Amino acid sequence: MSKKKILLLSDDLRMSSGVGTVSKNFVLGTLDKYDWVQVGGAIKHPDSGKVVDMNESVRKETGVKDASLKIYPVDGYGSPDLLRYLMTAEKPDAILHYTDPRFWEWLYQMEHEVRQHIPIFYYNIWDDLPYPMWNEPFYESCDLIMNISKQTVNIVNNVRKDVPTNEWNNTYIPHGINHKNFYPITKKQKEWGDMINFKNVVTGGRKYDFIVFWNNRNIRRKLPGDVIMAYKTFCDMLPKDKAKKCALIMHTQPQDPNGTDLPAVVSAVCPDYDVIFSAQKLDDQKLRFLYNIADIQINMASNEGFGLGTCEALMCGTPISVTVTGGLQDQCGFKYKDKLLTAEDYSWVHSLHDAKKWKDNSDLTWGEWAKPVWPSNRSLQGSIPTPYIFDDRASFEDFAEVIKQWYDMGDEERVRCGQLGHEFVMGDDAMMSAEAMSNLFIEHMDTAFDKWSPRKRYTIYKA
Repeated sequence: MSKKKILLLSDDLRMSSGVGTVSKNFVLGTLDKYDWVQVGGAIKHPDSGKVVDMNESVRKETGVKDASLKIYPVDGYGSPDLLRYLMTAEKPDAILHYTDPRFWEWLYQMEHEVRQHIPIFYYNIWDDLPYPMWNEPFYESCDLIMNISKQTVNIVNNVRKDVPTNEWNNTYIPHGINHKNFYPITKKQKEWGDMINFKNVVTGGRKYDFIVFWNNRNIRRKLPGDVIMAYKTFCDMLPKDKAKKCALIMHTQPQDPNGTDLPAVVSAVCPDYDVIFSAQKLDDQKLRFLYNIADIQINMASNEGFGLGTCEALMCGTPISVTVTGGLQDQCGFKYKDKLLTAEDYSWVHSLHDAKKWKDNSDLTWGEWAKPVWPSNRSLQGSIPTPYIFDDRASFEDFAEVIKQWYDMGDEERVRCGQLGHEFVMGDDAMMSAEAMSNLFIEHMDTAFDKWSPRKRYTIYKA
């Protein structure tokens, strides 16, 4: 039986963005089941207008002898004309869209045309409450919605509350990390020496007792300035001689027009403590080294669909502290009355970001690999394309406190907690490995293919 062909609309999977990385993981993980064609978006794409045949490289990488992947790179986010051409030339069996729907709004404007022939699947990345009722047209234009967080499953159900959903068309698939690229490194492994050499390059040969790692884009919602303030406040808690043996490594562009001039921030508010910038694009090996040399990883983002960096850290056995918001909740392993919260539980949980309701609730516990930080302030932000969304801001003082808790714990205990985090993300409860994600994609898309029927060309209403 011939394989079904999926047309993917997302960031080019060869790019280093979070969407590009996850796209690569689930495409490579399903090549034995599906053939893939991608409209690969990027701002000012260097290959725009070309057609890139990836068959040889992916067959070599995956070992799937009949693997098929073709990329049509575009500047920006494609067009209806390109889609009509590809539906004729490539004859896909389904479209899978993955990223913010506003970037590809033209797809949803022509969904009636498309769904007469093939289904539209959507990998939903929505971040936070209140329920985005203005997303309803996007959700109603899809035959299958797969969600990156447990909270987002409930969001879709509430936005579509007047349209009964079936079990099969609103599902939970967390991002999956490739465990062959991200894993704990011990002294017994051959690459230990290479990692230590890399660490010496990054730190300029200085010996640190405690390293805080932050790996994110330098954009406002990631709050990089607050990260520096949290680190500074933590260092102020220590005797000067011990503070001098700590470092914050920030893997990001230090200056970004959409973010902050971070060297200026360091100079102004944190001149007495070591902040190291890692600005170069790194391959998976060197990024793996960074996760492994860190004692903890933090993410202070005010809203976050998933949080790829902290999940990669857990895969490497590095414990985390994160803001209780969006998909970051899933990485904490929250339990209610000793039962791991499921996507179905979010129908009554809604979100754990309300500190008054959840922070001191004795029935709520979490994994030892995480020290969650509840927002101390929530504001309602918005724009023309996104009318409203909560901005969940945790205070830098609260983050400083949990960094101090990790510091006081000591090396052995942090390693133990990190190992528990590694086991969690690799396990059946979290399902955050690339293999688990790919299997879930196959399961849910195959079900959708079985259940789907073409949309009628006309809808007849009685007068």
